[in-house]
Amino acid sequence: MTLGNRLRERREKLGKTQLDAARGLGISNVQLSRYESDDRKPDPDMLARFAEYYRTTTDYLLGRTDNAAIDAVRAPREYPAFEEFISNPEHGVFFKDYLNAPEERKEEMRRFWEFIMEKEKGRKPGDPQN
Repeated sequence: MTLGNRLRERREKLGKTQLDAARGLGISNVQLSRYESDDRKPDPDMLARFAEYYRTTTDYLLGRTDNAAIDAVRAPREYPAFEEFISNPEHGVFFKDYLNAPEERKEEMRRFWEFIMEKEKGRKPGDPQN
């Protein structure tokens, strides 16, 4: 299986359209299409972004293993709503350093986001903030 096939497979497994994934990765839909069709090869930074976004390893994407699971050393990806939230350019500015942050900092940021979401639970537009 090629890198492009593996990228497409992971995107589909997450239920993302090409447009959704491209936005989440910060690239154009055309660029993602070229990666998925093997017309373009990602540089190391882009490969790492793919692995992070698709919740897998670079080894899996490169065909070095057939195990798509993230190894036990890395933190589990239990925050898809958070990652979708920060992928929105209007929200992501607040968390702009998340993708490049050390794992401890990422965990802090995810806990902070959960705190905010808990405080906002049940609040309707126009209700005063607590």
